[in-house]
Amino acid sequence: MTTTPGPADARKPRPTRHRGPVMLRGGEPDPRDAGTTTDQRLLDRRGPTDWVHTDPWRVLRIQSEFVEGFGLLAEMPRAVSVFGSARTPRDHDHYAAGVEIGAALARAGYAVITGGGPGAMEAANRGASEAGGMSVGLGIELPFEQELNEWVDVGIAFRYFFVRKTMFVKYAQAFVILPGGFGTLDELFEALTLVQTRKVTRFPVVLFGSAYWSGLVEWIRSTMVPAATIKESDLDLFTVTDDVAEVVRIIQEAEAAREAGDNGGGMRGLRLDVAPSDA
Repeated sequence: MTTTPGPADARKPRPTRHRGPVMLRGGEPDPRDAGTTTDQRLLDRRGPTDWVHTDPWRVLRIQSEFVEGFGLLAEMPRAVSVFGSARTPRDHDHYAAGVEIGAALARAGYAVITGGGPGAMEAANRGASEAGGMSVGLGIELPFEQELNEWVDVGIAFRYFFVRKTMFVKYAQAFVILPGGFGTLDELFEALTLVQTRKVTRFPVVLFGSAYWSGLVEWIRSTMVPAATIKESDLDLFTVTDDVAEVVRIIQEAEAAREAGDNGGGMRGLRLDVAPSDA
């Protein structure tokens, strides 16, 4: 039998407050809510600003960089990422090689993506731009000022290296590595690690300039393989060449093989392999 509570049994009214769609009753009111609205607190410029330097706020900045990068590059045609030293002078053979590679890739129908800086990056952007191709620069915020080079047609500057690296990998058919320093080596081994661990669908990694890269390659072959820190088959993950035409041929053959494996569906960029448990 259901009884209807009388006035003496009725629940006494409790303080009610709202935070957007959330209703809160009872408990101690938050003094920050007194007499204000969410809009008012949003638009009010008064108060401490330390919160803009906290990790939760940095997460939003990181998210925004991914959104900006994906939005800018999503409709880009097939592309190749070219890396190399920012310190390469314009009168150096490595610079001339960068221009030639950028132009050859553009004539083959590829956009050229670089870090957007000077040196070898500028050379590849210049070659692509002068050949009528799409020249892309993905810059990075550094302690010293570094503008995107004048040959970049489409550019964006990132705060975070790891976001920038994702863009290099996601939107490229291949990596071409010109002689460079620590940053270039970082990109090289990042690419090799992703392919070796099958985190991405295999794609060409081409080291251009045998005289420059031979010492490193020999050390990998004579030290790492005998130490069993890599397999001998891992040496097949990259190619060393001094021939610009071979660079283009390697990339085109790899693309044709991927398209054949995709039943002719074609791929503009790389497919990131994600296990079902990671989805």
